[in-house]
Amino acid sequence: MSELQNKKSPLYILMINMFIAMLGIGLIIPVLPEFLKHFDAGGQTAGYLVAAFGLTQFIFSPISGEWSDKYGRRKLIILGLAMFTISNLIFAAAEQIWMLYVSRFVGGIGAAAMIPSMMAYVADITDEKNRGKGMGLLGAAMSLGFVIGPGIGGFLAEFGFRAPFYVSAGVGLVALLLSLMMLPETLSAAQRESAKNSTKKRESIFKQLGRSFNAPYFVLLLLVFSMTFGLANFEAIFPLFVDQKYGFTAREISILITIGALIGAVIQAVLINKLLLRFGERKLINLTFLLSSVMLVLMLVSGGFSYVLVVTLLFFTFTSIMRPAINTLLSKMAGEEQGFVAGMNNAYMSLGNIFGPAIAGILFDVHINIPYLLGAAVLMASLFISLAWSRRTNVAGRVSSQGSV
Repeated sequence: MSELQNKKSPLYILMINMFIAMLGIGLIIPVLPEFLKHFDAGGQTAGYLVAAFGLTQFIFSPISGEWSDKYGRRKLIILGLAMFTISNLIFAAAEQIWMLYVSRFVGGIGAAAMIPSMMAYVADITDEKNRGKGMGLLGAAMSLGFVIGPGIGGFLAEFGFRAPFYVSAGVGLVALLLSLMMLPETLSAAQRESAKNSTKKRESIFKQLGRSFNAPYFVLLLLVFSMTFGLANFEAIFPLFVDQKYGFTAREISILITIGALIGAVIQAVLINKLLLRFGERKLINLTFLLSSVMLVLMLVSGGFSYVLVVTLLFFTFTSIMRPAINTLLSKMAGEEQGFVAGMNNAYMSLGNIFGPAIAGILFDVHINIPYLLGAAVLMASLFISLAWSRRTNVAGRVSSQGSV
């Protein structure tokens, strides 16, 4: 396994791919209110559109995790980019609301093919010492896509609310071509052939989930779900929330998302590996769950733009540290199951992207404060689960070491 510094070019291409994927998701944020008005839809539809993406992502993630072992990471990443491009074209051309759902379903398949394969790719090209840095850079690209997405979306909306999606599709095509020309495969032909010839029958998604329940890293997968639930809960209704509660404009919404995510991207690119090496994954996970929960509650306290900007910035900062910390620890515990664990990681993320936005959209129509209170409660419960798991595993580790003496 090569050192990270010797694999910079493939990692940079992966970062571009992740950036493109998050760009497409972020683009919708500032133009979502106008889209909903065009189709006479409300907050519930907003949540369901995001959930539709997560649904197909959930269904296809385990399949793509297995396929990345059998056919290679590169092919699945390229397939994901192709589906992403098609998704944005459908969304841009949609004249009826069912076409928006089709677009999000296709986009979810693309994410299922691409994201687990990219995570497994990073694991392939890094050792344990550098894995945190690799995951951090990938996470930084994810956050940066969310930075640029709303900003570009708000700017391109001046040319029509469909323009951002045509541009996103074009950029996705560029990333697809770049990957075709420059992204090497990390698995050897022998490794792929061995996976293909395996007599082990592929389990259904439900059996794979059941198998993950008994894995030593199950709690980490549960935390992936709760983290995504809280983040998706926040993002899905954010433009509607600040529009209806505080009267913010589309430009102000773009500024809030852009600055907040930019800080997160900088932290993941520059500081995350240092933080992981100094404090360890578990401490960072626990602290960021606590602080993220507090930020969701503080979002309800005041409507001043500067205040909301600071709270948004801090929320993105904490979640930007939380994601690579969980992913790094999960990858370290995966051992030889990198493909399976990457697929399960994406599956649990997808579940969060299904239930978080769907529930947020429903509750938003009941009262606009309830979704953020629920998100805060979920993140706080995750902190207690993580603390209990850390204590239990530490005790088990000490008992094991004493027994071997």
